[in-house]
Formats: sequence, structure tokens, C-alpha cells
Amino acid sequence: MKKYTSIISLTIVIFAALWGFYDMSPSFVKEAKSTTDFSVEKALTHLKEISKETHHVGTTAHKDVQNYIVSELKTLGLSPTIQTQTIVNKKWFAGTTAENIIVKIEGSKKGKSLLLLSHYDSNPHSALGASDAGSGVVTILEGLRAFLANNKQPENDVIILISDAEELGLLGAKAFVEYHPLAKEVGLVLNFEARGSGGPSYMLLETNGKNSKMITEFLKANPSYPASNSLLYSVYKKLPNDTDLTVFRENGDINGFNFAFIGDHFDYHTVQDSYERLDRTTLAHQGDYLMNTLHYFSNSNIDNLKSEIDLIYVNFPFIKLLTYPFSWVMPLFLIALIVLLILVFFGILLNKIQINQLLIGFIPSLMSIILCGGGSYLVWKLILMIHPSYKDMLHGFTYNGYWYLIAFVCFNIWLLFFIYKKFTKKENTNSLLIAPIVIWLLINFLIQGDFKGGGFLIIPVIIAELILAISIFYKPTKKSFSVLFALLSIPTIYIIAPLVKLFPVGLGLKMLFISGLFLALLFGLLLPVINATESRKAFRKLAGFLTILFFGIATFNAGFDIDNRKPNSLVYVQNLVDSTSYWGTYNTVLDDYVSQKISESPTKGGIISAETKSKYNTRFTYHKKAINKPIKASDIFINTDTIINNERVLDFTITPNRHINKYELSVTDSLYFNHLMVNNIPVNDGKSFSIKRGSFLIYHMANSDDVLQIKLTISEESKPAIILNEISYDLLSNPLFSIKPRSEAMMPMPFVSNDAIMQTQKIQF
Repeated sequence: MKKYTSIISLTIVIFAALWGFYDMSPSFVKEAKSTTDFSVEKALTHLKEISKETHHVGTTAHKDVQNYIVSELKTLGLSPTIQTQTIVNKKWFAGTTAENIIVKIEGSKKGKSLLLLSHYDSNPHSALGASDAGSGVVTILEGLRAFLANNKQPENDVIILISDAEELGLLGAKAFVEYHPLAKEVGLVLNFEARGSGGPSYMLLETNGKNSKMITEFLKANPSYPASNSLLYSVYKKLPNDTDLTVFRENGDINGFNFAFIGDHFDYHTVQDSYERLDRTTLAHQGDYLMNTLHYFSNSNIDNLKSEIDLIYVNFPFIKLLTYPFSWVMPLFLIALIVLLILVFFGILLNKIQINQLLIGFIPSLMSIILCGGGSYLVWKLILMIHPSYKDMLHGFTYNGYWYLIAFVCFNIWLLFFIYKKFTKKENTNSLLIAPIVIWLLINFLIQGDFKGGGFLIIPVIIAELILAISIFYKPTKKSFSVLFALLSIPTIYIIAPLVKLFPVGLGLKMLFISGLFLALLFGLLLPVINATESRKAFRKLAGFLTILFFGIATFNAGFDIDNRKPNSLVYVQNLVDSTSYWGTYNTVLDDYVSQKISESPTKGGIISAETKSKYNTRFTYHKKAINKPIKASDIFINTDTIINNERVLDFTITPNRHINKYELSVTDSLYFNHLMVNNIPVNDGKSFSIKRGSFLIYHMANSDDVLQIKLTISEESKPAIILNEISYDLLSNPLFSIKPRSEAMMPMPFVSNDAIMQTQKIQF
């Protein structure tokens, strides 16, 4: 019977973990039964058209996708318009001429409008954009069709913004918020995004105020799978990642919800972000969010969703989201602390807790945290040394990353069983449980500041104290001991298990140490279940075997193939100042594609004149001298160079002589701008600013751009030397170059200028 209870307890633990994942997204795609149901099949029909080829700003395909979306909106009986606006953001000084697609559905009442948002541009230069954010566009198109099939006029106006140039710096959203009159009517935004090609879609709200009304109204919309927790947004705010919705919050003080998925992160911004690879259940999840929130918020009062109270919220068994006020966080912490002191007092009094064992319990608890976190970090570093090609996947999440994640989970479980092996006795379980509870309480105290959204982490503490109280004041039968505590631990496992996966999937495998920390913390609270199990040695051996097995599977799948392509890069750099040319690459491992131009004795490191901004601040890893090619550089015409009111005014025009995708202007010395304008649009809201060195403008040439005009006002004494990099993504098609194409197991590396010709010249004033 003891063996059966061990199996039952283990089954409950595994069930609770799987339940935590299962509740976060649909497990299959439901067939649309009527015209008013969201149809994944119809959405996919749109996606197939939108994601046929890369369609970043400035390409012919970009205009084709725009025309397709406009045509489909007209088919629905709507009247879309195009907002064309040159815009430059303040964060990266990136600009372009954005072309937003805008539609308005009239409501029956006066009040704030609901805005549906996604973007239609793909990431330069090779991304197909099926998930990011074609999935959002088609979710809105199909959702609108189903919504309009009801033939009911909504109470609120519904504005649809299919924004442009999101990938270049949230530029379409900025253009809408700052220049379009409809922006002042918006009361709530529903934004659909992606940072991978599958997995559950998480709800991340954005508000400048408190969140209680937002969460309460979101739950009233009754989405089927509201995957979210308040810790996510606390972490999200600390990351450099933004969405179009951020612009609405920061520039327009408008609240909103992001619905975004991050699974299969390795497809993000690549040619593999395709129609075929988008997870269909993920698209169904987005459709569920849209239909429920669109029906609810288009007919509810959204004039004022600001509130005076912040809520903690977290996925919880049976009730979707458990919520309670932030104001409860400290009282719950204090209550849990007092309860622990009381339980320790009675435990010692009733001889259920031994002081020496209580103190000894901190040894395995601290060892488990240090070894699981530190061990995971070091093992991953070792793996990167063994497989240097992983570094060429700038996402940080490899194709075999899920196998590694399972392997590390098994490794940490084996390590935890090993650590506790010499400390665990059936009679000292209560004593050993004190240390994990104390550590959890310490964590709950420390997150009171920047990560207060993690206040739900007090729930596992409360459950652990309940188990401890039962152990002290009652004596369950041997048969029910581990099963009872496993059942009580279900909410803890349900909450924590998804977090073990979330961080390395969303932020890269370098975050596996966070998974190790969560597992160590969870294991400590599960000691009453584990210690009551008679088969601990067997489970330890099983965990060890599975560790070897899954590391073996991950190693076996460490290579690249047609379904999991190796990213690589090649750039031709020509410096017109000193008449030198180079081949450059961002690859750590030089494969056949790169080696055709950079092979024997390449120089390590970057090319100073060719340093451009990128998502990961990458520099060339290798470069090699190349033959100069007769490439026609852009013409630079000085319109004005004069002194007005003791300020130097410079006005110059850059005219391309070939198809240029991007201009980057930089300075090598500090420069103070009293004023800077790009194509007659002020930069930094017309305010003065300074640059120590580096880029002060990155301009992506749109289909409607012919020239780039720069006007700047600086001090009278300034004599700036401006470095101009002009970049085109036509290296493979340019007749001046003969480059062997990539094999089918390769693809362009994302996040960097790639397959590009870069020319550098200096403008000396």
C-alpha cells in the first residue's frame, strides 16, 4: 500500500503541474459552428497571403500587404483610410514615414472608443512576420467579420488601427497618438502581438494608474484562458521590450491590454516566422481573447478605467484568476510570519519540531538554492562552450531548448533529492519545513518594492503552513499522509510550475538558473509530500536517468537542418573616407556561407566605421579586407550653413543613388543639438538634447520617401563631423557581387544588418 501512496502522490504532483499548463491555452482548435464564431481556418487564409514574403518598410511587399488588408476591410463593408506621417521616436532616434491603416465603426452612444491594434510590417530584413504580427492582423480581420455578422451596432465606437513601422521603433503608433484626431477619442486599447510562433498568449495590461478596474473589467469579459499574473507585468516593465501599446500609455495616457505569445522564440524575427510554423491553438487563443473582449468592451463603459487600487492576480485552479488588493500583501506577510512563530512554538512544545533539526534544515535549503541556481548557470555556460554555434542564435533559445529545459528540470530534481538525502528523516519533516517557509517569507518581504506584483507568492507559504499545522496538531494515517499533502499542494504547484518554463522560454536559456531557483523553492515546500514517500531513492535514480536521457536527446538534436535553420550573416562594408572595404560577419562559428568571403586568417572584432545600432548591441565578430566595388554613394547637398541669433543652422539633403533601406547618422565627439528636424518633423518633440558619441538618427526609407532632409541648430562654435552610414539589403541580388546562396539548412541572422551593403562617408561642416 505504501508503494501505491507514493505513486498516487507523484501522480498528483505531476497532474497539478500539467493542469497549470493546460489551463493557460486551448488544447485544440474548435470548429466554427456559425458565421458569428471566430474561424481559425478563415484567419489562416488571410495569414497565408500576408506572410508570403518579407514585408518590412520600404519593400514592394509592404505595399502589397497594406493593399490586401485595405481590400479585406472594404469587403467587410468598412471604409479604411491611410494615415501617412513622418515620425521619429525619442528612445532610439529612429524614424520613417509610417502608413497606418485606420477604420472606425460607429457606436450608438457617445463615449470613449475601443481600439483594436496590431501592426502589419515585418522586421527587417528577412522576417516573414506570420506571427509577429500577422497573427494579430488576421485575428482582428477574422474577429471583425464574426463581430459584424451579429448585425448589432456596438454602443461604443470601435477604431481599428493596423499600425505601420512597429518594428522600427513603434513609429506607427506614435504617429497615430500624436497626429491623428481619433487618438483623443480612445478609452481602451486591445493590442495583439507575438514574440515567437506558439505557446499560450499572455495578457499584460498597461496603465499609468492602478489596475483594479482593468482587471475586474477584463474578468467580466470572461476570456476562456486568461493566462496572466501580476508578477509578469512587474518583470515586463524592467525589460527593454515595448509594444505599440506602450506608446498609447506613455504618450496618450491610454490604458490597454497586450495579448502576446512567446513560445518557440527561435522563430522570432526570422524567415521561419511563417504560416506553416504558427501554432494553430495559439491563434485560437488570440481569437478567444479578441471575441470576448471585443463584445464586452464595445458595449461597456470605458470612459474611465483608472482606479485607486492595485490588484494582485494569478492563475488559480477553477477560478481562472485569483485577485486581491495590493494592500493585502503586507498584512498577509505579517500574518504568515506570526502563524509561523506560533506553529514553531507549539511544534517545539508538542515535540513535533526539534530546534537542532530546525537549524540544520537551513543547510539543505540554502544548498539547494545555491546549487540549483548556480549549477544551472554553470552547466549552461559549459554547454555554450561545447556548442559555440548556439551563440549565433541571438534569441538565446535554441531549437532543442525545450529538451534542455526538461533536462535541467530533471537535473535539478536529482540534485535536490541528493542534497536532502542525508538530512531527511520521516520524523524530522516538520523541522526541515521551517527553513523553506522562512526563505519564502524573506522573498515575499524583498519583493515589496519593484516586484510587488509577485505578492501572490505568499499563497504557497500559507498552504505550507496549513500542512505544517496539520502535521503538528493531527496525525494522518500512513496511507493518507503523502496523498493528503499532495492534494493540499496542488495550488502551489499549479502556480509555480508554469514559472519554471516561462523565464527561459521568454528571456532565453541563460535564465535556466531562475528555473533552478523556482524548483529548489518548490521542492522545499513539498518536503511533507516527498518525505512521506517511501520511494525517494527510486525517484532520485529516475531523475538521474531522465537527466542523462534528455541531455542526450538535446545533444543529438544540437545541429541544424531544413526545419531548424542555422542563422548566419554577411555584410559588405565600404568606407569612402579612406577607400577601404571589408567583409564582416556577426557569426561566432564561420560556416560555409560565411567562409566564402571570410575564411583564412580573418580579423577578430568589429569595424569601427561600421558599428550600427542593433537589438543586442552586437558588433562584427570577424572581418576581412575586401576589394573595392564601384558602388554609387548617396549625394549630399548642403542647402544652408549659416549663423542665426548666435546659432549655427545646418540644412542638408541626402539623395540616394540606389535603393537604400536605412540611413544612420552618428558623431564621434559629443554634440549638443538645440534643434533637430527630419523631413520637416521635429526630433525629441522639438526639445534640445545632446549626444556624447554614436547615432543621433536612424532613418528607414519608406516607399513614399525620395530624399532625407536634415536640419539642425547647434552652437555657433560647433564644427561637427557627421558619419553617414547608408545600408541596403541587396547584397545577394547586386550584380557586382557573386555570392553562393545559403543552403536550405541556413537562414539570415535576425536583429542585425544582414545580407547588406554598407557605405560610410563623412560630412564635415
